[in-house]
Amino acid sequence: MKDSLFSGVKLGNLSLKNRIVMPPMTRSRASQPGNSANEMMAEYYAQRATAGLIVAEGTQISAMGQGYAWTPGIYTQEQIAGWKKVTDAVHAKDGVIFAQLWHVGRVTHPDNIGGEQPISSSKLKAENVKVFIDNGSDEPGFVDVVMPREMTKDDIKAVIEEYRQAALNAIAAGFDGIELHAANGYLINQFIDSQANNRTDEYGGSVENRLRFLSEVVVAMSDAIGSDRVGVRLAPLTSLNGTVDDNPIETYTAAAALLNKLNIVYLHIAEVDWDDAPDTPISFKQGIRDAFKGIIICAGRYDAYKAKQSIVDGFSDMVAFGRPFVANPDLPSRILNGQPLAPHDPNTLFGGNEKGLTDYPEYSE
Repeated sequence: MKDSLFSGVKLGNLSLKNRIVMPPMTRSRASQPGNSANEMMAEYYAQRATAGLIVAEGTQISAMGQGYAWTPGIYTQEQIAGWKKVTDAVHAKDGVIFAQLWHVGRVTHPDNIGGEQPISSSKLKAENVKVFIDNGSDEPGFVDVVMPREMTKDDIKAVIEEYRQAALNAIAAGFDGIELHAANGYLINQFIDSQANNRTDEYGGSVENRLRFLSEVVVAMSDAIGSDRVGVRLAPLTSLNGTVDDNPIETYTAAAALLNKLNIVYLHIAEVDWDDAPDTPISFKQGIRDAFKGIIICAGRYDAYKAKQSIVDGFSDMVAFGRPFVANPDLPSRILNGQPLAPHDPNTLFGGNEKGLTDYPEYSE
């Protein structure tokens, strides 16, 4: 079991050096105006290039897809050029990096999307959800989300095209592949989860209908860049940002089976990760494993022991460590050598500068 995290693994045509994943984590440090990745972000990711796979922070596919101030986009030439700095820096350190493509749907505020009304699967407001806007200071200002409008068929077609183009833009920016963000209450999740979707057309109602938007987006991106460069992130049992499903086991086992048919390169499962959350049922993990035959990445409250055990048990092929990667740029080395992990400063997670981003040191005695 000792070496299960450090055996090589094939991800499509890529050979990864270990099974440790740096998952996407919003840090809100894109250059303004223009929401472009920058040299500071390039240094941050390059410091962590010993991960088997880096999935970069959520990156909006359009101006309407932005949920929070200062997050990077990938829909302008300037943004593509910004991300090229990041991918070049990671590849120079022999790292592998995917882009995470997101559209937040209703989890935003008009101040973040040029004064527009947000869009969603349905005219349903996310309850008790706040997002942060640029209030003219370095400290983000938190505001309540607003009522979205229900997407028309033309809206759906347009957003599918934005995802397809974003996938092409990611490859142009030098990414090795992309991860579709279909988790955490954002747009695709707003179609999947029954309590966030009250549509009466072919995109609402049955499980098959609620998965249709996910399927069409994945097909469009796979046709553009190849399914061997497309991963998908799901959060089956969380209720983040107000999305809840009445029968999550049924819905997400069906989603895993669908994605298996679409031949994506990996399925990234975000488990509930707040401190007193219940563990994901073993029977459900087995159901996902039975439904999906490709690489499975698990994330959420994993330490080295639990990660190794998950791989040995066959529930995952790779394991993502989120918050530990913030303060431990050399995390794989620390895990391998049994070295202690540094704690992160929660006050420097979002916005700001190098402090709390690139100034965490590697381990020394």
